Amino acid sequence: MHEATPNGPTIHLIDVAVALPVFDSYTYRVPVDLLPDLAVGKRVLVPFGRRRVTGYMLQFTDQIPDAAVKNIVSVLDDQPLFPPGMISFFRWTADYYMHPLGEVIQTALPTGINLAEQVRYTISDHGRRELGGQPLAPWERILCDHLLEGPCRPAFLRRLAGDAFSQSRLDAWEKQGWIVRQQALSGGRTRPKTVRFASLTATPSLDMGRLSSARRTIMEVLMTHGPVALSDLKSVLPTAAHLVRAMARDGQLRIEERVVYRDPLGDPITPDQPPKLTAEQHQAVTSMGAALGKGFHTFLLAGVTGSGKTEVYLQLAAMALEQGLAVLVLVPEIALISQTERAFRARFGECVALLHSGLSSGERYDQWRRIMAGEATIAVGARSAIFAPFAGTIGLIIVDEEHDDSYKQEGALRYNARDLAVVRARQHGAVAVLGSATPSLQSAYNALNGKFSKISLYERVDRQMLPRIVIQDLTAIREERGIRRFLTTELLAAMRTTLERKEQVLLFLNRRGFAGSLICADCGQAVRCKHCDISLTHHQQANVYQCHYCGFSRSAVSRCERCGSARIIGLGIGTERLEMEIQKIFPTARVARMDRDTTRRKGALIKILKDLRDRRIDILIGTQMVAKGHDYPNITLVGIICADLSLSLPDFRAGERTFQLLAQVAGRAGRGKVPGHVILQTYNPAHFSITTARDQDYDEFFRQEIEFRKVLGYPPFTRMVQIRMTGPDAQRLAAFAERLGEAGRQMLAQRPVDGRVEIMGPIEAPLHRIANQFRWQMLLKGPAVVPLHRFVRELLAHKEVQANRGRIHVGVDVDPVFLM
Repeated sequence: MHEATPNGPTIHLIDVAVALPVFDSYTYRVPVDLLPDLAVGKRVLVPFGRRRVTGYMLQFTDQIPDAAVKNIVSVLDDQPLFPPGMISFFRWTADYYMHPLGEVIQTALPTGINLAEQVRYTISDHGRRELGGQPLAPWERILCDHLLEGPCRPAFLRRLAGDAFSQSRLDAWEKQGWIVRQQALSGGRTRPKTVRFASLTATPSLDMGRLSSARRTIMEVLMTHGPVALSDLKSVLPTAAHLVRAMARDGQLRIEERVVYRDPLGDPITPDQPPKLTAEQHQAVTSMGAALGKGFHTFLLAGVTGSGKTEVYLQLAAMALEQGLAVLVLVPEIALISQTERAFRARFGECVALLHSGLSSGERYDQWRRIMAGEATIAVGARSAIFAPFAGTIGLIIVDEEHDDSYKQEGALRYNARDLAVVRARQHGAVAVLGSATPSLQSAYNALNGKFSKISLYERVDRQMLPRIVIQDLTAIREERGIRRFLTTELLAAMRTTLERKEQVLLFLNRRGFAGSLICADCGQAVRCKHCDISLTHHQQANVYQCHYCGFSRSAVSRCERCGSARIIGLGIGTERLEMEIQKIFPTARVARMDRDTTRRKGALIKILKDLRDRRIDILIGTQMVAKGHDYPNITLVGIICADLSLSLPDFRAGERTFQLLAQVAGRAGRGKVPGHVILQTYNPAHFSITTARDQDYDEFFRQEIEFRKVLGYPPFTRMVQIRMTGPDAQRLAAFAERLGEAGRQMLAQRPVDGRVEIMGPIEAPLHRIANQFRWQMLLKGPAVVPLHRFVRELLAHKEVQANRGRIHVGVDVDPVFLM
């Protein structure tokens, strides 16, 4: 912390991670006047290169670097944003996922809080005169033209110039006074919310009889309730805001700003009482509860749909809280958070906090502060909640629906929250519970090898029967026309009978939109995205053809780009068309749709789920969002429109995903007193993923799938890293990918110790172009993590990666889930 210079006072040095794509942390000096404000976990504004950026204080340090040490500029927080105990977790995450530490911390923290210095170049009057007469290269002339129009950021100028861009030329123009470099801090929009409160002065000495009736009313409210927000006073007296200001000027009361939390929780929840557990639930709670507070342990809770896993979670949470331990609960989708949050709030009240991307940046920031301050001891959220900043000891981490791919983050930091949950539990000496009716093969394999302890729930609560699942072969009706190609007679008859009994129907189709692909009826040309190698999807309600990858859209009245014909026809079916056709067949039924299109607006998803719970919906049509653990006892019929959509994907996990999705959506049926019925329509009725899903036989599915993985050397028998390469120039990218692959093979040939590492590719990604960026990928796999990761790091540092990249981006995905 302290270093004495030979002829001067003690200096104070700190280790800082900056929110930039750099892998090292950096040492900065702390001016004496800022030292009292400093603490581990606070943000600091630091000079970095030619600008100032946000950094995160990691520790005081005694290590003086060889280079000159710069001073921090300021301390940005009154209170730390994360406890010191999280730094080891951040470091582990950065190391394992090969991602810069500062960006890991930035990903963990609430968005919108960081400051960074934005640089812009603007042309000077001298430059306007001089540059016009200078001999300029074509790329320089392009930059000059844009600078004449107004200030430009460096990144924008680089994109304009492409590979010809030269920073030294800009520096030369700046030195000659032709352009001016301007710097300004931006960001930091998310801050604590403050509200104006009215309160009595310390010694009020008023003759209440001499006050007007309105002022007397305000004083009586304050005497009764203490300080009151001005917004609340308005409900008592509409003119309160004006009167309070006048009363403050007269010294009758005072107005003060107070920091308050934004409330994302919505309506109050009626407290509940724990129900009587089944024998299986009781045994599960007893076994796992005995491990709480006694060191790290991971359990795989494999319970059939409807077996009461949530109640097991609640009972374990209560046991952890009794020991003074914090509880972290992860769910895969925001769609499930409402249900889980309601269950935990009903049982534990106001100690529950929410963390997920559906909150506003201010709401998320406030929930983060509640956890950090110890005001919330239970955090419920989606994958990003794995970074919840508990200052105390975490005793229990629950991962519900642990098999779900939604736990894998596909942004810059490609972490898997399920795997990080086990890591964080190990660091805290906590119990991790991974729950699912259809466990991931990885978790099931870990349980088989004794790494996890497996606990099974074989029966539904109240001894409800598992739904009866019937397979319908779609090949029998493939010659039908229109909607009859997608709806068997058996399904329509079952829907009619279910509606007559006043029960609810769930139809599952994992494809949104009106038509899945579009072609010209005259020339056969597919209607493709302008920026991606993929067909556009017809969205009839918005009257557009839309790309589901980059967002590009064109009007649905557009003509064929090849022949000009207006005869564009749609092939296939999506949830939007299914909704329209079902409403025609059942005109009196109340039909709703739950997919990404209908749930974009805040609160829309909650409204659909509430309407379903209150039985204001007869038929719910949805994508995989409807398969995620929802519990609605009046749904007695589930229709799976096409069970094969995920089977055809070029991914070794296609069979696993298909089984899990079908078994999970089938499990939505018959969770009440009436037995459930599932009709599973498929073109592959004999595929083992389909038949085992029909039989709800996870063990048989695991037996067949694990043999396939073992023979081909796929996870869980190996570990895998994907290197993704993207760039705007297809030929340059292809040449770079080939050079990278050759460099990797040469490394393997020269190093027998890494001989068990296998390189697959490079090849074009199945989706070769997205948003005008061409894509290549290379897979590396090996039986052990350490040598595989070491090899990848050395490959990425290879001269072929560092040289001649141009605008090619190289990304690393450790333990990839999506190979498209």
